[in-house]
Amino acid sequence: MARWMIVGAGALGRLFAARLASRHTVTLIGRSGPVHRLSWQGSGGAYQQLEFGTTDGAPPDIVMIATKSYDVLAALEPLTERIPATTPLLLIQNGFHAQPRLHDLWPGPVLCATTTEAAYRPAPPSEFDVVHAATGHTWIGDLAGCHLPLSARVADALVATGITATACADIRQRLWQKLAINAVINPLTARDRVLNGALLAPAYDSEIASLVGEIADLMAAESIAPPESGWRALVDGVIDATANNRSSMLQDRLAGRRTERDAILGPLLDAAKRHHLKAPALRTLLHQTPD
Repeated sequence: MARWMIVGAGALGRLFAARLASRHTVTLIGRSGPVHRLSWQGSGGAYQQLEFGTTDGAPPDIVMIATKSYDVLAALEPLTERIPATTPLLLIQNGFHAQPRLHDLWPGPVLCATTTEAAYRPAPPSEFDVVHAATGHTWIGDLAGCHLPLSARVADALVATGITATACADIRQRLWQKLAINAVINPLTARDRVLNGALLAPAYDSEIASLVGEIADLMAAESIAPPESGWRALVDGVIDATANNRSSMLQDRLAGRRTERDAILGPLLDAAKRHHLKAPALRTLLHQTPD
């Protein structure tokens, strides 16, 4: 995995590029083309300036797609003529929308990742292009369970650059669990323009209880096992642990960007339709959340 191509120069794309560049050849591609320089601040406060050199023309060993969920197909399309169809893809998106579609469309291995790494792009005139807000854990696997050795090699490559990562055979379970958390935190914080910790206030208790109850029913219908502590404890624990964070959807709204509302809430409502569940709280939240 000497050559990495990272498509998507948002906060996570820049964070992974900065980390991987310490040991690998990295090509980082944003909306306007390749990114050649990057200044980033680590979670411990140290900062570093990086320059990404030109490649020797060889195709990448792996392509990480770190765009928003709704941009994945558009980001991949121009690459199909530049990279072999056997090139592994690593998807790192919110929600559970792009992952199954790419799994069906791409001929080569399609790995999925879910991460609790937190990063953001500070507003100008900051000297940093990206700030690593909090360290976390990245899980990697594929939906069909066919590429565990490849997932392990990718995880090892990330670990060698300082990112805690683990290959797993249950990535579908982990993606749905992450979706359950995001479906509560992201829309509520974006709708009300509040930090994650604001959701611990009593005023949100009833609404969160309704959302979690519907999510629990949907997860059971999808054969996704609940965490040992239960769904509500999982959601509350993440809210508490990330109390000072701005959710990705809130960051998008404050920046005037399109949000991932449909990628996060859409799969749950699609599941509700498949299993003939009404999910009124989730439907209401969809209409209240900015697109």
